[in-house]
Amino acid sequence: MEEIRDNLVARIAEAEREGWLGEVEGLRVNLAGAEDKLAQITRRAASTSVALPMPTLRREP
Repeated sequence: MEEIRDNLVARIAEAEREGWLGEVEGLRVNLAGAEDKLAQITRRAASTSVALPMPTLRREP
């Protein structure tokens, strides 16, 4: 997803250089969606945890 975001940023810069205003707007919409998705992934990763029990030691006679 980060690669997609970076690619969109580069494409926006190219479109601005070339004066493709309609293309710029569409790419910005896509960029906002990619950034939103990255934020969701980050939030989900930060809130996901796994509870593991404490190990017990066995005593052999």
